[in-house]
Amino acid sequence: MEALLALARLIDRINNGFGVIAAVAALASCFISAGNALVRYGMDISSNAFLEIQWYLFAACVMLGAGQVLRLNEHVRVDLVYGRISARAKAWVDLLGILFFLLPVMLYCGWLSWDFFVDKFASGEVSSSAGGLIRWPAALMLPLGFALVSLQGVAELIKRAAWLAHRLEMDLGYERPLQ
Repeated sequence: MEALLALARLIDRINNGFGVIAAVAALASCFISAGNALVRYGMDISSNAFLEIQWYLFAACVMLGAGQVLRLNEHVRVDLVYGRISARAKAWVDLLGILFFLLPVMLYCGWLSWDFFVDKFASGEVSSSAGGLIRWPAALMLPLGFALVSLQGVAELIKRAAWLAHRLEMDLGYERPLQ
């Protein structure tokens, strides 16, 4: 179990790093957006590359930050039932949800998006807009993001199993079940 918990901690660190990159991408996107607006409306100069880099950075923000959101337990959840069940039941719901829903969906989406990325990379596709950018960096965010969420799903699976086995004392977003 200790080796698995070490793996979970490594995955947490990886997603922390990509979470920082996602935050920097969000900040850069805001600065580029503001700069683009100032240049466009202040000097009547425009560039499609500035518009495209904004959505590239937004793709990086969303896809590279998704694993961190899962790690922090800040993802969207329907709490109609979940909020009313015991901590032990929550851990089981999380464990089964990760195992039977999150991981299969993320792995399937990652598999599908890999071909999309490879096609963009191999062709060197460029946006049809004047001054447009190459497309593969944005396409890369899809399989990379799905892989990061999958990895974090594995880490969360390990942590939930360890918590249920009383081998891990940590805040998983719910209190320790009564013994």
